[in-house]
Amino acid sequence: MLPTHRQSPGRTRRRRAHHALTAPTPTVCPLSGMPKQHHRVCKESGYVRAGLRIVVKKLGIGVDKD
Repeated sequence: MLPTHRQSPGRTRRRRAHHALTAPTPTVCPLSGMPKQHHRVCKESGYVRAGLRIVVKKLGIGVDKD
């Protein structure tokens, strides 16, 4: 089934005005000082939020680099 009327370019552009992507805003990990995304694990220290650290030895997350 096809639309009966053609959509104007202005209407199409107004609809697409909300399609722009935003860059992720990194924050600084309080333990290691490395940039990390919100609600993500810091790869250096394993810090997620206050009182929660994650350690994954296989991936090297939160493990001392000795």
